[in-house]
Amino acid sequence: MIGMHQWVLRRSAFAFALAGSAGLIGCGSADESPGRPGGMMGGPGAVPVIVAQAAAEDYTDTVKALGNLRANEAVDISSRVSSVVDTVHFEAGDFVNAGQLLVKLDDREIAADLAVAQAEFEKVRSQYERSKALGKTRVVSESELDQLAADVRRTEADIRSAQARLDDATIKAPIAGYVGLRRVSPGEIVGPDNLITTLDDTRVMKLDFAVPETFLAVISSGMSVAAETAAYPDKLFTGEVISVDSRIDLATRSITVVAAIPNPDNRLKPGMFMTVALQRKRAGVLFVPEEAVAPRSGRQFVFLVKDGKAIEQEVRLGVRNPGRVEIVEGLKAGDTVVTEGVQKI
Repeated sequence: MIGMHQWVLRRSAFAFALAGSAGLIGCGSADESPGRPGGMMGGPGAVPVIVAQAAAEDYTDTVKALGNLRANEAVDISSRVSSVVDTVHFEAGDFVNAGQLLVKLDDREIAADLAVAQAEFEKVRSQYERSKALGKTRVVSESELDQLAADVRRTEADIRSAQARLDDATIKAPIAGYVGLRRVSPGEIVGPDNLITTLDDTRVMKLDFAVPETFLAVISSGMSVAAETAAYPDKLFTGEVISVDSRIDLATRSITVVAAIPNPDNRLKPGMFMTVALQRKRAGVLFVPEEAVAPRSGRQFVFLVKDGKAIEQEVRLGVRNPGRVEIVEGLKAGDTVVTEGVQKI
């Protein structure tokens, strides 16, 4: 196995003589001479070049993606009813459990509404029970009984509505997590439009990042990931992929991946940027020296040496490393290409 920073190509340091009588077979080169169809260029002398043989190797692609952190669960705490803040039971940064009391509102008026609804219900229910007994003697009509039964159901609903508003006057944490800044004070009037605080479950963080679609085959739930952040340059945070988007972005040709990263010490915060490194192993990856590739009009070419001739061969490129480039299409392992002397040809 050849090291990552060494040539994977067996370079031939000899001068390869290309006889002018054989000519150079081109591929539509812009340097073709008029009147010589097929790109034939003759010459009285040989052209000295340096060649290299393409070789295949096992290669690991590495891609780095920039991700955005968010809490595992995040809630904005506000009041469902409009009332005056009675007491506040938290401070910024506190960890609270689900169901823990955060804010108590003045509920005296709501409690009075509940008492009225309960009294009305008892009145209507009592009237209905008496009328139902009289209905057997035809003193009360069936339609009157139906109306009284509807009044009972209506007053029951009034009780449930008042009870719900009374419960809403006691604001509790819907999830466990860390509360943010306290934005209300006792005596302040709050309503549905007022933010009281934020609540984030950051014990586990979710990292959203996008990777090229070429990595889709190696991305799956449960895959381990490692991420870094500028806030803690000496710390490596590890986690695992928990979901992969069902669609690829047509503009960027990338797909969004979500990873879960444990955060027991609460150092990671929602909104932080992180860099994720992903790897993909491939076998039989073909490389040639970068100087062997000659770009022209948005296309890429190499000079393939066959039987003493230099044949211009179009290729499709893949990844680039310092001094070398992957050939995805157009060459095979063992092919010999010109690396120096391309301009002479």
